[in-house]
Formats: sequence, C-alpha cells, structure tokens
Amino acid sequence: MDNNCPFCTIDETKIVLRNETCFAVYDIFPATEGHMLVVPLRHAPSFFDYTPEEISDVWALVSECKGLLDERFSPDGYNIGMNLGECAGQTVFHLHIHIIPRRIGDTENPKGGIRHAVRGKGSYGPRR
Repeated sequence: MDNNCPFCTIDETKIVLRNETCFAVYDIFPATEGHMLVVPLRHAPSFFDYTPEEISDVWALVSECKGLLDERFSPDGYNIGMNLGECAGQTVFHLHIHIIPRRIGDTENPKGGIRHAVRGKGSYGPRR
C-alpha cells in the first residue's frame, strides 16, 4: 500500500464491483460515458508485476464490467487498455485497466483505435 496513491486510498463508496484481488470504479476523468477502471488491490506499477492469479482476477472483473456497461449504457464497442510507464502515458503508478465504452459516431474515424496513441501510426499504410 502507498498512502500517496489514489487507488490505495480509494473511497470504498466509489467501488462499483470487486472480487478477491481487485476492484472497479468509474474513471473520474472519463473519456466517454461509463469509462471504468479495474484496479488490483496490491500496489504495483505494471501489469508484469502481478501474479497469474491476480491477472486472472483482473480479466474476470474486466468481463464483469463489460456486462454492467452493456446493461447500463448499451455501447457499440470498447477500447480496453493500460498505460505502462511514463513514456506510455501512465500518470498513476498503480496498475489500472481502462474499459472505455465506444459509440458509433463518437469520433470521426475510429479506424486504427489504440494505434492513435503514437502520432501518425493510427492510419494503416501499405503492408510490408
């Protein structure tokens, strides 16, 4: 536990779902309506720091969140991902997985999806 970490000191009333080793909350800076985070209870910065059991629980809770979001918000699709390391955009160094509901028309051209995280890589060029 890190007393300076917003996930280690989360207000329990904000937790929407939980299992043995992780919990889910709505993102306080949502990219879209319903944007959720799945967060392991144990404080560590990277996906690669967790045990196979913790990773299994993370993905089980991601699936549970998807079911909840389908029911509450009826999105057309999802982006699911994580930022690992400062150069990848990580700002809170306690692993958290983003579940971002997507809707048809919420962006002009969604093709390339997560590839837009690196400037100029969202558009597919010729195959090599």
